[in-house]
Amino acid sequence: MKVTMDVGPDGVALITISNPPVNALANPILAGLIQKYDEANARDDVKAIVIIGEGGKFSGGFDINVFTEVQKTGDLSLLGDVAIDLMVNRIEVSRKPSVAAIQGLALGGGLELAMACHARIATPKTQLGLPELSLGVIPGFGGTQMLPRLVGISKAIDMMLSSKPITSEEGKERGLIDAIVPPNELLKAARLWALDIANRHKPWMSSLRRTDRIGSFSEARDIINAARQRAKQTAKNLPHHQGCLDVIEEGVIFGSYAGLLKETKVFKELVLGNTSRGLVHVFFAQRLTAKIPGVTDIGLKPRKMQKVAVIGGGLMGAGIATALIVSGTHVILKEINADYLKQGINRIAENLQGHVKKGIVPKAKFHEIMSNVKGVLDYSEFKNVDMVIEAVIEKVPLKQSIFNDLEKACPSHCILATNTSTIDLNVVGARTHSQDRIIGAHFFSPAHVMPLLEIVRTEKTSPQAILDLMTLGKAIKKVPVVVGNCTGFAVNRTFFPYTDGAHLLANLGVDVFRIDRAISSFGMPMGPFQLQDLAGYDVALAVAVEFSAAFADRKFNSPLVKIMVENGRYGKKNGRGYYLYERGSKPKPDPDVLPILEECRRRTHVMPGGKPISVSDQEIVEMILFPVVNEACRVLDEGVVVRASDLDTASVLGMSFPSYRGGIVFWADTVGAGYIYSRLKKWAETYGPFYKPSAFLEQRAATGLPLSSPSVAEKSRARM
Repeated sequence: MKVTMDVGPDGVALITISNPPVNALANPILAGLIQKYDEANARDDVKAIVIIGEGGKFSGGFDINVFTEVQKTGDLSLLGDVAIDLMVNRIEVSRKPSVAAIQGLALGGGLELAMACHARIATPKTQLGLPELSLGVIPGFGGTQMLPRLVGISKAIDMMLSSKPITSEEGKERGLIDAIVPPNELLKAARLWALDIANRHKPWMSSLRRTDRIGSFSEARDIINAARQRAKQTAKNLPHHQGCLDVIEEGVIFGSYAGLLKETKVFKELVLGNTSRGLVHVFFAQRLTAKIPGVTDIGLKPRKMQKVAVIGGGLMGAGIATALIVSGTHVILKEINADYLKQGINRIAENLQGHVKKGIVPKAKFHEIMSNVKGVLDYSEFKNVDMVIEAVIEKVPLKQSIFNDLEKACPSHCILATNTSTIDLNVVGARTHSQDRIIGAHFFSPAHVMPLLEIVRTEKTSPQAILDLMTLGKAIKKVPVVVGNCTGFAVNRTFFPYTDGAHLLANLGVDVFRIDRAISSFGMPMGPFQLQDLAGYDVALAVAVEFSAAFADRKFNSPLVKIMVENGRYGKKNGRGYYLYERGSKPKPDPDVLPILEECRRRTHVMPGGKPISVSDQEIVEMILFPVVNEACRVLDEGVVVRASDLDTASVLGMSFPSYRGGIVFWADTVGAGYIYSRLKKWAETYGPFYKPSAFLEQRAATGLPLSSPSVAEKSRARM
């Protein structure tokens, strides 16, 4: 980790950032940049300055580890005042021009460093962006003031609020990049450009002093106000979006220096806010999932999965196959008859066309990618596959029969995986003699879109099989989370009380549409009843049987879904569920479902005195999510996950729990174990065992320890 400077015979000082792998701007790097700038400005033989990053990357931005330290200690001095100290006092007002030589990427503080320079030369396809809002903060090195002045307010707002990068080609079109050159010409071009500025052959442009791209004051205000309204709809629980717009507006009204001062103030306030704490936690938690004691630390090398078989071409099987072929993996798709096989291949083609429309896959690559899948009706092609993923319906005898056949048809090294979402793997593989290579590969629907891969291991699953599936998961752009074997595994088990809590409230007389609105306002993409409409009632009924058998002491069994089916309602599948689904229209609450709800309440007899309970929206959220936290406590206590943060990652990526709340366990810790315990205890006394606090939660409430602190089981696994 260092910053070096070399002055050439042409009088150009080359300042090089070296902090592999992405040249993050850690505090020592920032201090080094200040020192080298002071040295370059003091030397008479230096005419101009070029900044470059070592190893083919300019800079990935500020070192996010500093955020963690600030959030842990509250010490804001760790952040410094880079926008003023480096970007303004050293680069922007220097008597010697600076040129940024950008290759690979310039993100966050890296792009801000480049924008502070007087010109930017980049290589083709370089990624340029300000992704700070994805971490709950705003650009803090002057980006809120420089970017609007270089690309215009509208595009700058879009880049910052979306956190999405652009290429150097688009940057050139918009004025962010001055020239694009091949990698082998980058340094030479940057040096010449810097000298041309010094010799006044090219304009000396200050990003902070430009006003030509901002437009009139009224135009700027209109753009900012329109962005405010959009943010209220798309980011209603995210204060940093509005904060970013406030800072941009400050610079427009009072000038860039006033904007910089406000940027620094708001940036530091946001770093200590709950939103940034949650998003930073999720950022690091997701990366920690790659470390599995006894698997990734024992010197094993992953085996290449060249050919994977998928059994079942339904929605899930087709989705899994799509994810595999897009990554270049050859897939054998097996079905029970030609008609089903044709349907399965067509589903894969439809999935791939969806990727083409979204720009994920080039149109020209469609047929090449589709050639990676081959349909079969028997096991003859299975003799040389490296992995099989079974994705048939949740029926134990069928799965057992398939695994029995697989053991005979597949080579001895082949991994035998099941996509079951709830069934105990020991039951699935009960008839085989290959327990060491049986593993769960639980994808979330739609499998070619959702980012989580829940890898389920039994006590007998080999570390090699786990590592191979983790590697395959990363290859198909999933985040693998390794969990233990039990009914529902980690994610579905933790969240089965989510649906049960919603159904209990409905049976207590609370309006189902109000429940959905309250949960959506909390930050879930949709409420539990609309989610059930989309997931399908057949899935809900099948899963309920498994959970009722496994967790009878705390499962709330409602006849609501069964009654819905009896009345010809199957959710989105037939356009009639709790909501009405019409092509081209948003789902609409169906008032005709109210008599069905009344019939359900008559059957359950749980409504006190036959009258609906009175609850606030906050109580609705708590009565649905606190039981989820309670089950998460049992999952932690039993060692189903390696660490609490794995459950946070899984809840965000698998259940769309709001990432800005940090995941289910992190959020629970912000609420407090004591408060959650007291509420559950009260409700258990009134509404029954569904709300009974777990022993783990009770212990954490009594000791004041956070739920995320390592349990005895976690400490034991850490020593493995």
